[in-house]
Amino acid sequence: MVEIQNTGERVTVELKGDIDHHSAAGIRSEIDAVLENSTPGILILSFSEVKFMDSSGIGLILGRMRVLEGFGGKLFIKNINGTAERIVKLAGLSGLII
Repeated sequence: MVEIQNTGERVTVELKGDIDHHSAAGIRSEIDAVLENSTPGILILSFSEVKFMDSSGIGLILGRMRVLEGFGGKLFIKNINGTAERIVKLAGLSGLII
């Protein structure tokens, strides 16, 4: 489940619950629909309410990065901790954390 705030230039996505192979496709679809309609300069993924994340979360992040790069946007991650933070750091994506 996600909550999305869109100001036009910035889209903030509050991710909730688990991010695994069961939920990732639905999350991707929701985010991509907003990105395609507004082409923001910044996408912020907030992980404050994520309880579990597996490698599907990394795919979610990398895929959104590719979409944003297509129109010159940037992705940032905030409020990440625990297992999700370790997975992001192991994937070499710690530079995205703000």
